[in-house]
Amino acid sequence: MVKSATQWLRGLVRVGKVQRRGAAKLAKTLFGAPVAKPKPRAKAKPKAAPKARPAPKLALKLKVTVSKPAARPVVPRAAVVPEAPPGKWLAAHYSPAPEMLGLSGKRMSYWLYLPAREPSATVRRKGWPLVVMLHGCDQTATQFAQGTRMNLLAEKKGFAVLYPQQSLRSHPHRCWKWYDKATQAGGGDVRMIVGAIEQVLQKYALDRGRVYLGGMSAGAGMANIVALRHPQLIAALGLHSGPVFGAGHGMIGALGVMQHGAGQRVDGAIDEVLAHSPAFPQLPTILIQGREDKVVRPINQVQLTRQGVLLNRMPRGTALSVAAKAAGRGGNAHQVHDYTVGKDVLLRVALIERLEHAWSGGDPALAFNAKAGPDASKMMFEFFAGHRRLE
Repeated sequence: MVKSATQWLRGLVRVGKVQRRGAAKLAKTLFGAPVAKPKPRAKAKPKAAPKARPAPKLALKLKVTVSKPAARPVVPRAAVVPEAPPGKWLAAHYSPAPEMLGLSGKRMSYWLYLPAREPSATVRRKGWPLVVMLHGCDQTATQFAQGTRMNLLAEKKGFAVLYPQQSLRSHPHRCWKWYDKATQAGGGDVRMIVGAIEQVLQKYALDRGRVYLGGMSAGAGMANIVALRHPQLIAALGLHSGPVFGAGHGMIGALGVMQHGAGQRVDGAIDEVLAHSPAFPQLPTILIQGREDKVVRPINQVQLTRQGVLLNRMPRGTALSVAAKAAGRGGNAHQVHDYTVGKDVLLRVALIERLEHAWSGGDPALAFNAKAGPDASKMMFEFFAGHRRLE
């Protein structure tokens, strides 16, 4: 009996060590700071090593005569040259006014794509629609543009794309701090992103009624916060592999949300948003998630769906249609759930089979992009195009 209990306790210790190593690795990758590890046990003082004996001749002979397979030469990977659309690719930055408390001296770099195609009569009158894209951790704005191929789609469909970029000073892995309590309340980088959006809206011929916001992973978490705190600015929202809103409040808490969701905070977080903004307008949202995502698990999409229903004040009996999409050539099977109020689809939920933590239908030459479809960029813009913010 004693022996059995001892073995059981040893098993628990081994499992705990494995879990700590996994959490530390994930935390270091996503947030640039490892989870605190327990202090190692003091090592016993090493005993004096016995006097080395000379190696036998047979061993020396084997070492000389037995040949090892030659190491494969390291071939440098060829530089990936993305297909460049013909429009304007502009780099700039946003610096807040000195009187903006807490933001003095900060700046945010961004890139803007303006299509070269001939504008339609509507665009000449009101300006191009604008899609704002927020990258994930360990990505830059330009890598996100290449990976999602959103600029190519913008040239084809006729819209502008803005890519704000998180600075290395703010986070060593360029993660947006969606888990920070002050950020969730509308502070921090939320104000910087909104400032960059306002800057390009004032400077270029863009349609204020058609500003759309999308993001991937940490970028999706930040996009959600920007839309929740500035709903008058955003006509529709797109979240790919995003964490649920309203929980975390620290690095360890963020990891818990990514793996297990927000628990009892799911409803309460949205109740607080609506209490703060009683006239909160409708926020059409598309949620895209990989079923095999082990970084931001699908429980987050389930809870984001619940939050979308609450936020849009959908009544009981809201029309729900479910479409099963076959894999097709070079793609993954997926299901799409549409929540419709009146004639408007206010919530679209797409769960993609076999997809891990990556942009669906992206450029596989870059990390966090999956070659297999469906094309998430196309899915997002097709959803966006059906909505306009009432002025």
